[in-house]
Amino acid sequence: MRSYTKLACFVGGVLFGSLGFKLLTSKDAKKVYTHVTAAGLRMKDSVMETVVSVQENAGDILASAKDLNEERAAKDELEKAEAQICDCEEDCKECCGEACTEA
Repeated sequence: MRSYTKLACFVGGVLFGSLGFKLLTSKDAKKVYTHVTAAGLRMKDSVMETVVSVQENAGDILASAKDLNEERAAKDELEKAEAQICDCEEDCKECCGEACTEA
């Protein structure tokens, strides 16, 4: 009795596998595969467009940040240079330790 059960399961598995193979290789299944693959490619194109857009925006932000840092550095340099100029009308020894050369 046990051997018949095992044999029946084996034959059922072979039939089910054969039927599954026929279904997977049918024209209708190939149409489904084609449509699913086409949808996947469209999704990939959409994702790539989004990625390119994000990269362009990130590049713009990076360029703006670099410009901002350059402006800030130039402003700091100008402030340092202005701080070194003496505005005294008399002897400058009190503020910068030198005699005033301004006229």
